[in-house]
Amino acid sequence: MSVKTQIARQIILSIALFSLAGQLAWAVENQYYNLFMYNVITPEPIYVSIMVALSTIVGTIATIIMGAFSDVKGKRKPLLLYGFIFWSITTAIFPLSAGFIGISTEVAIFIAILFDAIMTFFGAMALNAGLNAYITDMTNLDNRGKVTSIAQMMVMVALLIVNGVGGILITALGYYTFFFIVGGLVLVLGLIGNLQIQESPDLTPLEIKTFSQIRKTFRKENLKEYKDFFVVLIVITTWQIGLNIFYPFLMIYLQHNIGFSILTASILIFIALLSSIVLAYPLGILTDKIGRKRMTFIAAILFGVSLFTFGFFTDITMLLILGSIWATFYLGISISTFSWAKDLYPEENRGEFSGYWNLFSGTIPMVIGPLIGGWLATAFGIYKLIEGNWGYVPTSLIFFVSGIVILLTIIPLYFAKEASID
Repeated sequence: MSVKTQIARQIILSIALFSLAGQLAWAVENQYYNLFMYNVITPEPIYVSIMVALSTIVGTIATIIMGAFSDVKGKRKPLLLYGFIFWSITTAIFPLSAGFIGISTEVAIFIAILFDAIMTFFGAMALNAGLNAYITDMTNLDNRGKVTSIAQMMVMVALLIVNGVGGILITALGYYTFFFIVGGLVLVLGLIGNLQIQESPDLTPLEIKTFSQIRKTFRKENLKEYKDFFVVLIVITTWQIGLNIFYPFLMIYLQHNIGFSILTASILIFIALLSSIVLAYPLGILTDKIGRKRMTFIAAILFGVSLFTFGFFTDITMLLILGSIWATFYLGISISTFSWAKDLYPEENRGEFSGYWNLFSGTIPMVIGPLIGGWLATAFGIYKLIEGNWGYVPTSLIFFVSGIVILLTIIPLYFAKEASID
């Protein structure tokens, strides 16, 4: 990209629309897919962990291959267009996994995991490969934090929408209608975003095949050149493992441990997220001003401590206050580290390197984190009857362990280096 720091409003709008569409789908997958599996199919936390782990593996493979494909072709728009169309369809049909007459619980579990994996393929293609590379194409070191804050703000807006109306819609209309509505929103927003998109003028096709492009990355001399990038990815992996220990089980914890209804739990998360969104853009400006490393350090400390403290309380007021704090600094560490990783993408490998970003920010932590959380919920959880079935309910231990892991981010952070302005 050129040295200009101003970005056209049309581009900002397309990034916001794509981000909102994709994050709506991810928000539903990250919470309500898990809740559907637990409440409708089987109340066994380990199957939630398996579903999260397998789907994110699929997501990373899709991001690397489709991202490299877009680098080679010199185009992001096809990934965004076709990715969002099929993403919306696969989001809408997820509850059909439990809707086949006469199937056993085991078959329903298999179908749910399969549907989640297919949905994740198209989501990774559109958002993780297409949009992440597009944001990097259209920004530079001076403005990437601010633009990333807009994308991350949409994460919180999507969580706000899903948690704000999710419980209401599920209570009033059921899971099936809820998933169809979300799928429709993803489609509409994705298509409008595609109308606004402009390909980067600096993006040109490469005279190489997709898999040759991927193999080239792993030559010894290239790996040495990308060392700083991979150190930053280790920073991201550490705090993301902490996040994923508790987050897939958050709604389950609030409903079945604290005793809130789905509606009350959704409203609690809604208010916590709403308070954090106000600070999203200022956090992006601050990240560009004070630097990625300093912002990451501040956010990691406050995220970890507030999350650890969250586990001590059952009172709704304190849960709201602490939830607002950890949600804000989750946003802060996301903006700083995701901007940092994009700063270090090689110019001709931005789509492909979005896949490696996804491996360290998604796959590895979403395999390790939920498995730790699922094990903690099973080994130290409360065994009780849940809607006619016996299962394990997670305890506050998941928040204590999560907070400690997030604080460990400062260890790899010490070795991480920021990109310099050319």
